[in-house]
Amino acid sequence: MSDLDRYAVFGHPVQHSMSPQIHQAFAEQTGQCLAYSRLWAPLDGFEAVLRAFVAGGGRGANVTVPFKFEALRLATRRTGRAELAQAANVLSFEGEEIVADNSDGVGLVRDIEANAGCALGGRRLLLVGAGGAGAGVLGPLLQAAPAELVVVNRTEERAQDLVLRHAELAQASGVRLHTATLHAPGEGFDVVINASASSLEGAASPVPASALGSGALAVDLMYGPKAQPFMDWARLHGAQPRDGLGMLVEQAAEAFAAWRGVRPDTAPVLAALRALKG
Repeated sequence: MSDLDRYAVFGHPVQHSMSPQIHQAFAEQTGQCLAYSRLWAPLDGFEAVLRAFVAGGGRGANVTVPFKFEALRLATRRTGRAELAQAANVLSFEGEEIVADNSDGVGLVRDIEANAGCALGGRRLLLVGAGGAGAGVLGPLLQAAPAELVVVNRTEERAQDLVLRHAELAQASGVRLHTATLHAPGEGFDVVINASASSLEGAASPVPASALGSGALAVDLMYGPKAQPFMDWARLHGAQPRDGLGMLVEQAAEAFAAWRGVRPDTAPVLAALRALKG
């Protein structure tokens, strides 16, 4: 085991993470030799656990809640998308450097467009949530060139700050980007993306059903039981529900490609996870 390149996912909690299964499947598919584990870190001890992992020969890490902001702060170098998101879910260790990246948004866009078959160009999008999850996906969503993207959040000032940080990218991508309120986000969106904490709280949806257009795609970034209330709400109101499992696989593939120099085929891995879940 000590001869294998070591990778891990860090979180609090982390025991639920499917990342080890996903990366092991990628490794077997691509003929890569590596070891991938879960590492729990105390809320005030992420840096110590991470540095011990690096000192022990760790090559890269995925970072989940609540450490994505701290992961960015610890980095000595940041990709443009990590800088824009102000959060990192992928770390690479190159000599003395810690390189931070954010693959969440790319993973989400690939899942929506490739796996769900919904092209985002020219569509109207509603992004619910302006925290770490929302910040991580907004940039790539804008680069997919929807006609309009509205951001709503429980704290409106946070949504406004996020929109302001992405204003230049929105203009370059030809997207009308603005904020609204949770109670009046607008109506008839083609795609509604729930990146808020509502699923963690067991709530069905933080926005009214009028936000859903006919046959809209409704995506929750959570997966498993936590995503079920939102998916049931979407289905009840005539939308196509989708959880975040596909995004999880696609963002993992982006990290794997950065670490190993080869991009895995995500379709069979996602299908196997769906079958296991079902």
